[in-house]
Amino acid sequence: MKKATSSFGFGQICSPAPIAFGEASTPPPSFLVTPLDIKDPTSTVSPETPAKPAVDSHDGPDVASTTTSKDKGKKPLFFFSSQTTPWRDVEWTEEQKTSLMEMVSSYGPSCREVTQARVLLLGPVGSGKSSFISSVQSVFNKRVTNRAMVGSSSTSFTKKLQSFNIRGENGEDPTGLVLCDAMGLGDGETMGLTLHDILSVIKGHAPEGHKFTPAQPVRSETVGYVKKPSLQDQIHCVVFVVDASKILTYPKGLSTTFRQLREHICDLGLHQVALLTHVDQICSETAKDVTKVYKSGIIRETMGKAGALLGMSTSYIIPVKNYSSELDVDVNTDVLLLSAVDHILQYADLYFQDNKPKTLKL
Repeated sequence: MKKATSSFGFGQICSPAPIAFGEASTPPPSFLVTPLDIKDPTSTVSPETPAKPAVDSHDGPDVASTTTSKDKGKKPLFFFSSQTTPWRDVEWTEEQKTSLMEMVSSYGPSCREVTQARVLLLGPVGSGKSSFISSVQSVFNKRVTNRAMVGSSSTSFTKKLQSFNIRGENGEDPTGLVLCDAMGLGDGETMGLTLHDILSVIKGHAPEGHKFTPAQPVRSETVGYVKKPSLQDQIHCVVFVVDASKILTYPKGLSTTFRQLREHICDLGLHQVALLTHVDQICSETAKDVTKVYKSGIIRETMGKAGALLGMSTSYIIPVKNYSSELDVDVNTDVLLLSAVDHILQYADLYFQDNKPKTLKL
């Protein structure tokens, strides 16, 4: 498999910041304490179990908001603070795009029992999960296509579990990557995908096309329920998706949601990364020229805020610009999207390396 140039390092992904369940000032979000979650017959982690005293620092600066009341409603939301030297190295060339496309097209899991890496995207309503899936497929189609249906910023269009096989150039054979879309997360104030159902999806019990509703969680009686999921049925990497333009306005409960959710996912042995979407909406120069993304001070600061929100190091967070109003693809946007896919596949493959069947010595 030909490897494209990558500038992202590895580290301890499963080390979320400590979670204080008993703090009265920050009550846990409803989706983590509902009786439906506690009754999860397949979960190996009790929602009542205190979090491990692990500490995960985020290397981004803790910055204050740069917006004012009179600036609200304007796009881009922030000014451009330029750095002469990019803080991540990316080759913005047609050759790099081709190399990354070949890498994704030829990718195969390092585990013989699995033919494709299944990646679950999780994030608040309107964060850009479905748009990212459509944008990645657009790169290979060489034109902008909306494969995953997209809703508004306030309502979740996705209500059911949908798995999208990313296909090679011109819709040819599927690659070794499957991106899974689901209902948006709740934030403690609004209803969303429950912990019970998230764990059911990750473990491979939730059937394809299952429509999520808090009143009817995934159970053994659910039509199509997978009683004994294989490794191929399970999720191999989780990607959190957050909107850069909303980092400063997300409800406080969302941070608790992310941190507690990460703790449960970590206990299942899955690696987690994150996408910071809509970066073109917070930086005017990046909106004009996406190659400025790693020279933008405000994007770097926002990544620090995203790291604090998620409870993870910014080395696992990739800024992306999804296709939205465009009709034609752009080489630089393609490179940024494919770099994110490369980052995701690296961590998916770590899962396969950790879960290879052990060979008995004769």
